[in-house]
Amino acid sequence: MENMKLFCVSLGCDKNLVDTEKMLGLLGGTGFTFTDDEMEADVILVNTCCFIGDAKEESVNTILEVARLKEEGACRALIVTGCLAQRYKQEILDEIPEVDAILGTTSYEDVAGIVKQVLEGKGITHLTSFHDLGELPDTQAGRVVTTGGYYAFLKIAEGCDKRCTYCIIPYLRGPYRSVPMEQLLEEARQLASGGVKELILVAQETTLYGKDIYGGKSLPKLLHELAQIPGIQWIRIQYCYPEEITDELIEAIRSEEKVCHYLDIPIQHASNRILKRMGRRTNREELTERIAKLRKEIPDIALRTTMISGFPGETQADHEELMDFVNEMEFERLGVFAYSAEEDTPAYSYPDQVPQEVKEERRDEIMELQQDIAFGHCEDMVGRILTVLIEGKVVDEPVYVGRTYMDAPGVDGLIFVNAEMELMSGDFVRVKVTGAAEYDLIGEVYDESAQ
Repeated sequence: MENMKLFCVSLGCDKNLVDTEKMLGLLGGTGFTFTDDEMEADVILVNTCCFIGDAKEESVNTILEVARLKEEGACRALIVTGCLAQRYKQEILDEIPEVDAILGTTSYEDVAGIVKQVLEGKGITHLTSFHDLGELPDTQAGRVVTTGGYYAFLKIAEGCDKRCTYCIIPYLRGPYRSVPMEQLLEEARQLASGGVKELILVAQETTLYGKDIYGGKSLPKLLHELAQIPGIQWIRIQYCYPEEITDELIEAIRSEEKVCHYLDIPIQHASNRILKRMGRRTNREELTERIAKLRKEIPDIALRTTMISGFPGETQADHEELMDFVNEMEFERLGVFAYSAEEDTPAYSYPDQVPQEVKEERRDEIMELQQDIAFGHCEDMVGRILTVLIEGKVVDEPVYVGRTYMDAPGVDGLIFVNAEMELMSGDFVRVKVTGAAEYDLIGEVYDESAQ
């Protein structure tokens, strides 16, 4: 497979991106070079998502778009992987004959062998590889980091046991399986040696890490171990289920210098009736108590959450209760999804589905409220001095773009830094916040020696 070119599209979440980067590592190891021009690619790989309806539609459209390159481009092999492949294997085979091979969510380590078989022909029309969903894919292959080099996602577990009534993920990704700690530490060392400075811990749920293989929640220990790795300066935690946040975890975040005072906590709703129907393990009172404790123990913590509007059976009173909760909690970061009915989940067959326009209206109302809260948080930052990770520069201006500890890449805000001195992407600099522009901040390099 020497001198052959690969074009890859990675869709969906950051956890899926980790799988993509590992597949790129496997394929790069067999001699492939990577191209951004799909017309010249010998092999096209699409790693799909189907978490909600919009993601499913995007995945299908992407496959159809690149399928034409079997005729119009140089493509000799079209490979489909990921959640859509796991869920709709037969439909893809029946309706998109241009697809040469399909790999399930636990079989991506087979990708190099599958591609080789497709290119060699041997009379096989369609190749498939689907391992048991209880398996943990071999994650020890080298990765091709596609995020720009200074931050990378570290997937610490696969699958989920929670089985919320709206969620398809356990059916596509299997039960919860933690990645052994030594394996994660070795992967983190490799990432650090490649220039990565920020590790973002991801899983369907990070807070349960280790319970299945070590007999107890081991995320605090993992944080302490990762913090010892030279070169890593920030460690960010995402997907923390509120009911699993322990005092030990709070203490690890508070005391470990490299761990960002930032938590992503999917809450989904605040009406106890709706939370119960969703199969969530908390109620409003417990959520309020947990958030209060986090803010008491870590006063400068930035909390991100997600909500679902228009879940089946949600009344106007439930919606207003959620609005009241959002107003009371004043989350630094918040996103809202209109409920998407996914077949094969319990909520799909609930009789009291909310009309789409109502779901969207309620989503927009929550986001309008959150906008005022978020803008207020940004205004409150003016005058503060923050450490900023520089990620780029505004063309033809002495202005750099970066992120603070409060901002995860791709979902949160930015800070625009005025600097006469030359800065490089990957630099950490101290910045004084001088202004706010909606969700973003404006600042200038702070010269501590002059103070």
